Amino acid sequence: MRYGWYIFPLLLCNLSWGQMNHPKASPFARIEQEIGLSKITVEYSRPSAKGRTLFGNQPNGAPGLVPYGRIWRVGANESTKITFSTNIIIGDNSLEKGTYALYAFPNENKWEIVFHKNLSHWGDGRKNYDPNEDALRIALLPTEVKDFQESFLISFDDIDHNGTLMNWNWGTTQLSIPIHFDTKAIMKVQIANKLSNAPSAQTYYEIARYYQEQNIHTNEAKEYVERAIELGGDTYYFHRVRSLILADLKMFDEAITAAKISMKLAEKEGKDEFVRLNQDNIAHWKALSLIKK
Repeated sequence: MRYGWYIFPLLLCNLSWGQMNHPKASPFARIEQEIGLSKITVEYSRPSAKGRTLFGNQPNGAPGLVPYGRIWRVGANESTKITFSTNIIIGDNSLEKGTYALYAFPNENKWEIVFHKNLSHWGDGRKNYDPNEDALRIALLPTEVKDFQESFLISFDDIDHNGTLMNWNWGTTQLSIPIHFDTKAIMKVQIANKLSNAPSAQTYYEIARYYQEQNIHTNEAKEYVERAIELGGDTYYFHRVRSLILADLKMFDEAITAAKISMKLAEKEGKDEFVRLNQDNIAHWKALSLIKK
């Protein structure tokens, strides 16, 4: 009986040691990026190069960390997960919104990138991977970059309302995946819903500003911003957007008048940046007005 009292604490110590949290060689990372009205979320682990040959073969011919032609989990530990809040377009291919596992098949001159529907595989899923569960497979060319990336990095660049480049960087290898969203279609539905439900001055203004920024439906944009001013009164930003829309319609004299109103209102509120922007536009439109005449 006495020996049992010694064994029990030892078991507890062993159990506690097995559950101890320790630093990960490839730490977990999560990145969220808004694109227009959509969002991309990536969850992955970030291995480091540590002087190793990353892709292909080592100088002695032995396989590197990620041999050519073999499936790669795009990171470490469990498979990398990517979530799209709305449908996307990659090249000529469409992909429904949702969560996918990311895999890659690197080769020297061409990589195959896979958006995979099975999220349950641990590691690279080499034994369980089934190509029939691919949602999309595309081929892309890797590029060699000057700056060395020690820890594998997924990032987003060249962001606008409609898309982005998702970049993978490790060592001196970079892969860029162009991702596009049909933001205009999403906005079209949203605008229709807003206009059918007692739109406010702010709603009219936001629609007009969006149309002006996208250079679409310019006459409607003019109608909506004027409705915003009618309902919401004089604000420097209402009149500024109206001036931009009028200039887009080549109505430069009217645009200058609207910009002067915006500038005066901005001065009262101490909005120096908008005073300067209006001044610059007035000078520019005066020159264009003379050319037009």
